[in-house]
Amino acid sequence: MNAKRKEENIKNLTEMQYEVTQRNGTEPPFHNEYWDHKEEGLYVDIISGKPLFSSLDKFDAHCGWPSFTKPVQEDEIEEKTDSSHGMIRTEVRSKTADSHLGHVFNDGPEPSGLRYCINSASLRFIAKKDLEKEGYGEYLSLFSK
Repeated sequence: MNAKRKEENIKNLTEMQYEVTQRNGTEPPFHNEYWDHKEEGLYVDIISGKPLFSSLDKFDAHCGWPSFTKPVQEDEIEEKTDSSHGMIRTEVRSKTADSHLGHVFNDGPEPSGLRYCINSASLRFIAKKDLEKEGYGEYLSLFSK
């Protein structure tokens, strides 16, 4: 992703999207777009458009944010130590856009045991029916198993 396109995409973010992705913020639990979203599809980085998570790996962690057991492409996720707010956590960032996404915890379901707790404001959802026309056709095979 080139710097000019990234800058342009950042300018188009809502206030909450900017706060979350650029200032490492957190949106309110249970008052965000995808916490209880159940439609099949792909969740992509709001800035770069890179695929991050699939609805097939989404689960209800009762925490008020979308939670996933694993990323679609592990190489698009970066983990960093976050010692803010008097806690030590593992922050999750998108590699291409360097956006703050949320945190990963080791209290998720098997088989991974992981819970990627992600801010809706860092994501854009592409419905399964729209994957081809949005340029994500290669991910349709995930939903045909």
